[in-house]
Amino acid sequence: MNLNQLTITEAKKKLEKKEVSSVELVQACLDEIKKQNSNLNAFITVSEKEALADAKKADEARKKDNPSALLGIPIALKDNFVTKGIKTTAASKVLENYIPRYDATVVKKIKEAGAVIIGKTNHDAWAHGSSGENSDFGPTKNPWNNAYVPGGSSSGSAAAVTADLCLAATGTDTGGSIRLPASFCNVVGLKPTYGRVSRHGVIAMASSLDSIGHLTKTVEDSALLLNVTAGEDRMDATSPPVPVPNYLESIKKGIKGMRIGVYTDYFNNRIDKDCGKLYKASSEVLKRVGAEIVDVVPSHNDYTNACYYIIQPAEVSSNLARYDGIRYGRGREFFGDEAKRRIMLGTYTLSSGYYDAYYKKAMQVRTILIQDFKKVFEVGKLDAIISPVSPTPPWKLGEKTDDPLKMYLSDIFTVSANLLGIPGLSLPSGFINGLPVGIQILGPQFSEETLFQIGYAYQQATPFHTERPNL
Repeated sequence: MNLNQLTITEAKKKLEKKEVSSVELVQACLDEIKKQNSNLNAFITVSEKEALADAKKADEARKKDNPSALLGIPIALKDNFVTKGIKTTAASKVLENYIPRYDATVVKKIKEAGAVIIGKTNHDAWAHGSSGENSDFGPTKNPWNNAYVPGGSSSGSAAAVTADLCLAATGTDTGGSIRLPASFCNVVGLKPTYGRVSRHGVIAMASSLDSIGHLTKTVEDSALLLNVTAGEDRMDATSPPVPVPNYLESIKKGIKGMRIGVYTDYFNNRIDKDCGKLYKASSEVLKRVGAEIVDVVPSHNDYTNACYYIIQPAEVSSNLARYDGIRYGRGREFFGDEAKRRIMLGTYTLSSGYYDAYYKKAMQVRTILIQDFKKVFEVGKLDAIISPVSPTPPWKLGEKTDDPLKMYLSDIFTVSANLLGIPGLSLPSGFINGLPVGIQILGPQFSEETLFQIGYAYQQATPFHTERPNL
């Protein structure tokens, strides 16, 4: 196994035993980026010089028995995370040459934990998209088949992790933007509870929906990384003072006796037949390892997408108003088509005479959805719910670019978690015609411990996450 193919957990053990150095580990990733990135387009910026310098510092720190959780581990950052001294573009030509003067809170925490920032990954511009095709710097390609999309908006992060260009990568999830690419690229994607990880210094898309998470090769690595990034931040008023547990402590306890809900009938007419079979097979795996599977009937799920696509464009239009070419960046003529579409939709729903009919009504429906979800968990005495991530396998590049509505419907199973503010964990669950497909585990707010426990048990019983693309 090449060093860049290691998980974070495996690399930490080798580094601690001094079997490898951080410089060797980082160099292995940089070498793979040089081989693969011209084809995959996973990175916008590669910080080779800075990464090697930080790797040398990590090796020196290890000689002093530095116990930092991510010491010497190469991590990639989605290019909407503000990074001091490193170009941050949000994958838009508006910010093509923007170099920030500070680090996002998550970036600061990752650095303090000793990680080596290897570069900034590509994504749909401003995180607007489900396919990775809306980047102003060209689309990211799926490492499993370059003719297909990797999912979006965290496309570059997912592609970089599955192609072993880094050991893990950060992402943002506003309506499925971590979970969908995780599903399409066969990696683990975590969307934490809203506010569990600080949004400070992450370029906003829709402020009441944005969640800051990451993509990893295993559930164990995901838990390790959340130990670093989670917690209250005085720079983000939406991060609550909820204690952060050690997510690794309970991960191997098993799931015997847990009650897990499945939407047995709800997905029948909404999902590709082969995706449905894999979803059913996943519930059988969880049943086999000790969980009790309970049928769940959602009462208002049909309203989630309509609700989401009113709230999200409204907040997008508000957040993008600051990019006027005066304070920083270029003028609005550099916005891409998808950004313009969402600005116009959002401005319309917030305009005089339409605010009450659209945005206010959508927020009221959102409250009903939150109440419904709590009721489903309480009545069923559930620990979690599993669902598909996407109604289809990955689609071909260009297949949906001329049909925005069809593209938006790819988020039909993921947007609910963002409206509800709950955590979701995407896991590899199999392949259809050689392309990966995933399931997601959803739980109440701040139930990440439970999701990791279920996800770990699932990965111990299945081989899918160990598969790697033939590059």
